[in-house]
Amino acid sequence: MSYSIPEVGQKAPDFSAPDQDSHQVSLGDFSGQWIVLYFYPKDDTPGCTTEAKDFTELSQDFSKLNAKILGVSVDSEKSHCKFINKHNLSITLLSDPEHQVADAYGAWRLKKFMGKEYMGVERSTFLIAPDRTIAYTWAKVKAKGHGATVLAKLQELI
Repeated sequence: MSYSIPEVGQKAPDFSAPDQDSHQVSLGDFSGQWIVLYFYPKDDTPGCTTEAKDFTELSQDFSKLNAKILGVSVDSEKSHCKFINKHNLSITLLSDPEHQVADAYGAWRLKKFMGKEYMGVERSTFLIAPDRTIAYTWAKVKAKGHGATVLAKLQELI
């Protein structure tokens, strides 16, 4: 199975998915803004919580640079609400239960854990420029400190 991951300079795949409040969110909603589109495996797990909290702590810094943070997982809107409330998150989380957004960005992949293979979300991030092109990508992300890494890259590119 081959995975199509958008490359730097390519147009970002369009998407539409509900956020934690059941509002449809699309790429086109953020005209003229940078977007940090990050994919994570599951709400309220240690790595995913670390990453979401890092992005929340830095959300004002991203805002000052005209950047919107969007986290995507296959979890439900209800799960996202619980996750946000439990950890006081200030970022937008999109629900992608049929993994259509993850597929479009090559984040839905064959994974291995303890000898078993299964399909799931690979932690990855896409920095999308205001002109809707991919400005930078990160694959197989390590959660700790990732928010700061993305912020540094955004500051470098602006």
